[in-house]
Amino acid sequence: CKVRTSNAGHCLFAGIATQEHARRVAATLTDEASFSGWGIRTVATSEARYNPMSYHNGSVWPHANSLIAAGFARYDLRESTAIVLAGLLDASLFLDLHRLPELFCGFPRRPGEAPTLYPVACAPQSWASGAVFLLLEACLGLNVSAPDRRVTFSKPILPRFLPKVTIRGLKVGDARVDLLLTRHDEGDVGVNVLRREGALDVVVLK
Repeated sequence: CKVRTSNAGHCLFAGIATQEHARRVAATLTDEASFSGWGIRTVATSEARYNPMSYHNGSVWPHANSLIAAGFARYDLRESTAIVLAGLLDASLFLDLHRLPELFCGFPRRPGEAPTLYPVACAPQSWASGAVFLLLEACLGLNVSAPDRRVTFSKPILPRFLPKVTIRGLKVGDARVDLLLTRHDEGDVGVNVLRREGALDVVVLK
C-alpha cells in the first residue's frame, strides 16, 4: 500500500530502519504534505484518503508525534526532532490550560489562528500528556542510568524560540539534581548544574 502516512516514523522509533531510510522518512514526514505546521499528520495531504477531520486519515496525534520525534533522535536527525517539538509546543499555546489533546485536526497552519480541535478528542489525555516528556527527552538526548548514577545529554538541541530549559528535582537513585540547558547563538546547547544532592555524574556528549 503506497500511501504516505505517519506509520513509517514508528519504524525509526523501533530502530528497524537503515540510516538512509531514516533520512528519507524524516524528510518526507517534515515536508509540507505531511507536516501541518503543528505536527505530523496521520495521512499526507497528497493522498486520496486524506481528510483533516478524520480520526485516522489526516489528523495530528501528539503522542504519535512524540514517538516519531524520538525515532528521529535515535538516528541523530535532531533538526527534525526539533521541528516536531516546536510545532506541538506552538499548538499548546492556543489550547485550554496549554494541554495537548488526544488529537486535533490536520488542517494547514494559518498565521494567527489556533489548530482546529477534533470535536470529541479527550483532553486531558494520558498519551498526549506523556508526549511532552518524550519530546523533551528526544531533543535533549537525555538518558538517565540509576545503576551508574549518571545523567547523560547526547547532542542536545533546542528550537530557536526556546533558548532555555530548566529541569528541577531530577531524581536518580537517592540523588537529585537541578539543571539549566541554554541554547547559544550558533545552536550549541550548554548544560549547567544548578544544584546537586548526592553522588551523581552529569555527562554531555557533543
